[in-house]
Amino acid sequence: MKTIIITGASAGIGEELAVALAARGANLVLAARSEEALARVQQRCEQAGGRAIAVGTDVADPEACRRLVERAVEAFGGIDILVNNAGISMWARFEEMTDLSMFERIMRVNYLGAVYCTHYALPHLKARKGLLVAISSLTGKTGVPTRSAYAASKHAMQGFFDSLRIELLGTGVDVLVVSPGFVATDIRARALGPNGQPLGESKRDESQGTMDVATCVALITRAMDKREREVVMTAKAKVGMFLKLIAPGLVDRIALRTLRQKDS
Repeated sequence: MKTIIITGASAGIGEELAVALAARGANLVLAARSEEALARVQQRCEQAGGRAIAVGTDVADPEACRRLVERAVEAFGGIDILVNNAGISMWARFEEMTDLSMFERIMRVNYLGAVYCTHYALPHLKARKGLLVAISSLTGKTGVPTRSAYAASKHAMQGFFDSLRIELLGTGVDVLVVSPGFVATDIRARALGPNGQPLGESKRDESQGTMDVATCVALITRAMDKREREVVMTAKAKVGMFLKLIAPGLVDRIALRTLRQKDS
């Protein structure tokens, strides 16, 4: 029976992944800032057949990440998988931003939060030849207009875990980086606007090109089972990655044209 820590487990991908893994009989360690929301997810996990504990955690605080790992080991004796899923997004043109502290805030949660949790969990993962999972984004592969702070944090996350994967060769610990596109969660409604405050609603048409959470979670669990190194979730994104190698200027123009269509 595997013990799995999931950060950002109070909603969206993190919540549904936790429930799916609980249905397999896993021990879940659920982390997020909202203890009330975590209690609800904990109940869902237990109803699905798993064991779960909820640990209120702000991943931007390294001491909180250390305590999270300690609680996991105390409760279940070790750690098999760490899923770094906690994240916040933003939606604003850089020149329109009035609160530049947003950059540091997003970097601390999306990137440094994963670094902190990974640092403290790594000895336990090595002891069990476990798995590190980073829930990144397609914006970690290529720049996206209006998402500069978010894309920067996900590029940092991608670089960190790619580097760590090489360091861990031969230890038995594998590293999986997951790059979803638009998934049907409320992350874009909670995204920060130019003033650093949540937008309250998504800036895109959610009826177009949005993957349902169940499909996303199924792709993640399959990749975890196979201990793959990377998952790029959409065919369009895979084509875009290829085009970026041979015609990067074209990719930039496509992204700009998409933005202008949304602004018109």
